This record gives sequence, structure tokens and C-alpha cells, in this order.
Amino acid sequence: MLSSKLQLSRGGARTRCAFPLKSPVVFAAVCLCAVALAQNAPASSPVDRTHIDEVLSSLNRGRSIGQVAVSPDGKRIAWIQSRRDGGDILVAPASDLTKAERISAGVQPDQHCREGEIAWSPNAKSLAFFSDCARPGEQSDLFLAALDGTPARRLTELRGYANQPAFSPDGTRVAFLYVEGATRPAGALAAMKPPAGVIGEDGIEFQRVAVAATEVTSPEAPEQVTPANLHVYEFDWAPDSKSLAYIAADPPGENNWWVARLYTQPLGGTSKAILAPAEVPGPLHGMQIAVPRWSPDGKAIAFIGGLMSDQGSTGGDVWLISSIGGTPRDLTAGRPTSPAWLEWGSNESLFVCENAGGNNQLIRFKLQGDRTGNGPVTFGSPIFSIPGNVGDGRMSHSLSATADHALFVFHASTFGHAPEIYGAKPGTVMTSGLEGVIHLSHFNDGVQPAWGKAVSLSWKSDSFRVQGWLLLPKDYDPANKYPLLVEVHGGPAAAVEGQWGARGGLSGTAFSALGYFVLLPNPRGSYGQGEAFTQANRKDFGYGDLRDILAGVDTVLAKYPIDPSRIGITGWSYGGFMTMFAVTQTNRFRAAVAGAGIADWQSYYGENSIDQWMIPYFGASVYDDPAVYAKSSAISFIKQVKTPTLVVVGDRDGECPAPQSFEFWHALRDRHVPTELVVYPNEGHGFVDPAHRRDVMVRALEWFARYMPPGEQGGPTGVASSR
Repeated sequence: MLSSKLQLSRGGARTRCAFPLKSPVVFAAVCLCAVALAQNAPASSPVDRTHIDEVLSSLNRGRSIGQVAVSPDGKRIAWIQSRRDGGDILVAPASDLTKAERISAGVQPDQHCREGEIAWSPNAKSLAFFSDCARPGEQSDLFLAALDGTPARRLTELRGYANQPAFSPDGTRVAFLYVEGATRPAGALAAMKPPAGVIGEDGIEFQRVAVAATEVTSPEAPEQVTPANLHVYEFDWAPDSKSLAYIAADPPGENNWWVARLYTQPLGGTSKAILAPAEVPGPLHGMQIAVPRWSPDGKAIAFIGGLMSDQGSTGGDVWLISSIGGTPRDLTAGRPTSPAWLEWGSNESLFVCENAGGNNQLIRFKLQGDRTGNGPVTFGSPIFSIPGNVGDGRMSHSLSATADHALFVFHASTFGHAPEIYGAKPGTVMTSGLEGVIHLSHFNDGVQPAWGKAVSLSWKSDSFRVQGWLLLPKDYDPANKYPLLVEVHGGPAAAVEGQWGARGGLSGTAFSALGYFVLLPNPRGSYGQGEAFTQANRKDFGYGDLRDILAGVDTVLAKYPIDPSRIGITGWSYGGFMTMFAVTQTNRFRAAVAGAGIADWQSYYGENSIDQWMIPYFGASVYDDPAVYAKSSAISFIKQVKTPTLVVVGDRDGECPAPQSFEFWHALRDRHVPTELVVYPNEGHGFVDPAHRRDVMVRALEWFARYMPPGEQGGPTGVASSR
């Protein structure tokens, strides 16, 4: 049996863990060894860990707000207020959020359960939510609170994973997504189960739409109404409460979202696929679909369609299709924005929240004539435009509106403003920024960021105008020289938006707080400038987007006092790939940290659990066109790497499997390039253990401090030239 060694070096201390490559038991021991080392401070550290701890603890100061929902009559607002061990559901009059009362399924006032996922009843008299109060730490169930002082009623007897509750328009039922007997949350971000049995056949878990009646006298098992052989991702009630529209695919669910279809189905009836993007001609062919919304008259369904690299990271064009099927119509072809959320205002209007060059804005579309044919569409001025993040990252939770759409409520934050709850009224003259919306809460008044000022930049690259964010160092002094870190976002179909606090294992705000300039670019492939821009890196991973990033670096160098010998790069997921690829293409980067990256697209194709996403980007499978995969593989150019690179990954990552990080680390070690690999146990693509997330950040900070310390005025010369 072949064997290798995992070598972890921290500040002069060195640990070696020998393991056979094909032994999962010993592989787990390697992971534990790596993290055990991570939890022990080295004898000699290049940075002050006490200071790092102080900075990391200060990043998320202030109250954290989750989902926000306004009652249909506009009189009350409910929201999730986060706490360390979960979240509290609060309800207050819309006119005064300081008069909030906690809503819970707990029997005792001081009982704190895991509660969330709120939904108002159509009559605005009750609130549905999930809570594990009946079975603490074991299982959440659906509860209904009447908001009249009586205890919340438990509606369901669940056994599995449930989320996204939605009342039927007549208020008699609540539908939700349900994975009966789930062993993990649905989706590819969660840690994958260790492989066992017949791969691809054993242990397949289906997410279906389940329905619970609101007038039950005792908890019941919900009725699962969608087919047992379809995995459902999103759904919407028909206006008559008798049918559903939903997006679904054959199993396995985490892989096949990229080939999902749009279905309609009467309750108790047979499902009908009214749209299969793989089968339609034109710009929607082979693309992804999300956010289905049934028109008030039931005759049309709106949705967002486009090139999307991850489920839940939504962007594209707004499309309409007849609810009985037919040819879909693109309402926003050529529009230089990326819609991410929508809701019907009437049969002749849609409200759409979109990313526009780094801002989130709400727009009203007005439709005339034949909606699904060729009737004219007019786009109104933004109802609001915010240089930050709107909602909690889930499309179903982005905004909430009253029944008459006279008021939209949401929570938002920017790099400079902590989260608050805001409102916006269509028809009101709004200015850009947070000054142009109604401040409904003041939870975080006076809370100041622990990092430096944020600036939105744009620059020319090839034929594109690229946008990105620049974080200045905390306590920036233009008389000093500073290092620059480039943090590349994941996706690639995603975008960096202004957002308060830290965002996972690698955090630009932490780097800024510790004395670095941080460039957060949105290169081609990102959302925010229309579908053509999002699709501009197809069959070209690592080339055009790297040119965009380097042009952004040049823009920053021309405007700010950056030491060109102290420029680093980091990123997670696609950002991890870009980090690996960039150091094979240029010597401009003095140090690199690659999180959950991809070293070899050819081997990756056969290792990951989501290979369906690759076909729209590469144009063919690796077996039909291996050359296009090799062209963008960092491993193809590994002999050109000179940059010291830290590599981190979770051992149960299904999106960017750990062997990709092993391959890159092994190649750098073989080439005598300074490198370290850290594998974290029981982590998927998105780390969930706070200790692991902190450890990733500490290691990254120490790595950059070792090779490009923020406190020095100069650095090694000869590393800033571009190949």
C-alpha cells in the first residue's frame, strides 16, 4: 500500500503524521493530528496571538439579525435575533420595534430552544416557525403561535430535516421542505457522509414538499405531497391554494440541481414538468433556474434563470412562462444587473431585488399586453439602492412585503454599518445608501467597525468595467507603506457585497483590522453586471478573471501607498482555485492561502459530488474534452510556482474534495516551495465548528505575517514583476 506524510510546520515546530493514502481510519487520525496542532500555539509565532484574538472577537460586535418578516397587514414585524446558542423570535409593532415580545414554543419563560424559519399567516393573526422545544437538541417541529398570549401549538411530528415554511394563500395549511430520516442538512455545503455501501444507490435522501394542517388538535406526521423520486429545492403556492410550483430534479439532490426542471402539481395530483432548461433552445438552454413565483391570477410563473455555479447563490435574468407550459420569455435580456429575488406586485408588475455593480437595489417591473409573449416591459427607478447586503443570504428570506406591497421590510448591513431592520415604500423618492430607506430599528446605534474604511472601485480590464471593494487598513496613515491582500470570492457565480463582520474562515475585515489593504474584486464570472459578464469566464477559468484581478491590483497600486513587494492572495472554493492557479501564472504574490481549492479540474471531475455544475462552464464532460479542463488546471503549470502557499480544507468536503488540496500541497512540497496543509475533521465545504473557523483565520494571518508582515515598511525585492 502506498503511503505519504503530512507535514505541518508552525513557527519552527514540526509534526509528522504518516498515513496510508487509502485508509479512511488513518486519514481521520491525520485530520485530528492537524487540528490538535492547530489548537496549540507554537513556541515562536510571527504575530501576537493575543492581539489576533482581540481583533477576531471584535469583528461581529453588535446585535446580529436573521430573517425579518412583516405581517401582511403591515402592523407587526417579526425577526430572528441571533444569540450564541441559537436565536430568539421577536415580534413588535411596526411603528416601534423597541416594544418587542419574544415568541417561543418553550414552556418556561427562560427556556431557550433552537427556533427560527418564521412565516406569517395570510390574516396576520399567527406566526408559524420551527422549534426543537418539544425534543431539545434532537428534532425541530412546526409550531403555530396565535400571538394572543396562548401557548404556541405544535403541528407536526417530524423525523428529519425541515425548512422554508410557507402558508397556503387560504391560511389552512403550511407547506415546507422536508427530508424524512435525514442524516445531514440538504445541499452540497454540508459535510458529506463517509462513503459506504453501493455508491450512488444506498442512503439517497430526498427533499420533498410536506404539508401540515393549521387546525390539528395534536401533532401529526405531515403529508408529503411531491413525488417520492424527486428532490425539491424551492416551491411556491398557487394563488388558489390547490397547486404548487416547484423546482426539482432526480436524485442525488446535491448534484442534480444544475439540471433541475420547473414542475406544477395539483395537491393530490400528478406532477408536470413545464420547463426543462436542458431541452429548450436559446439563452436559457442548459442554464439553471431558481425562485419560482406564481402570478396572482395563476396564469404565469416568474423565475430567475441563468448560469449559476451554486444552489442558493442566485443570479440571472427574470423569465416568465405560462403556468401550463410553453416557451419561456426573458424579461431582462441585456440588462446589466443580476436579479436574485422577485415577487409579484400585481398581474402586471413584478418587484425584483438585483445586484447592480456592487449595490443591492429593489426595482419594479411593469408588464403590458401579453406577459409571456412580447408585451412591453418598463423598469422603474430603484426603490432603494444599498451598497451592502440585503437579507440573510437566502432568497426566500431576502425581503418581506405587506399584502398590498405598500411596504417592504428587510435587514441590511454594509462594511460601515452594523445590521439593522429597514423599510422601503414604493413611490417614495429615495436616495442611494442607507439614508434612503426607513430606519425601523436602532439596535446597533454607535457600534463602529473594527476594520478600516471601505471604498467601491471600478477599473477597465479587456472590454469590461470591473467593480470591487477595497478595505483600507485600520488607522490608515497615507504616509506609510502597506501590504495588500487580494481575497477572491467563491462561485464563480457570486459577488462580494458590503457586509458587516466576518464571513467565514477567511475574512477581509480581519485582515484590514490587522493592518492590510484588502482588495475584494468581482471579476468576470461574478454577478452584478448582467448575464454576459457572468458567463464571460466559460471555458476560460483562471485567465480572463485573473487579468481582471491583476488590473484591480494595478488600480489600487496607482491610488494608494502599497508596497508592491508585499502583495498576497487568498480565497475559498473558486477563490481557492484562483489562488492555486494565480501562483502558477504570476510571481506578483508574495504569499498565498488557498481554502478548499481545486488543483486539477481533470481529477476533480471524478472526485466531487456535484459534477453537473461543470458541464455549462466547460461545455463538455472531462471524458469528451479533457484539454479544456487541463488548460485551467493549476497542476498543469506547477513547475512555475515560487509563492509560499498555505492550504486548508475540510475532510468531508463534497464540493472541493480534500484530495485536491493534497495534490497541490504534494506538488509544492516536491518542488521545494514553502507550503503547509491543514485538514479539518468532520467539516464540509462550509465550516461549522467555530474553533475550526477561528483556526483557519489565525493560520492565514500567521502565514501572511511570516512572508509579508503588515508592520514593515519594505520587503524582499524582485517578487513584484509579472510574468
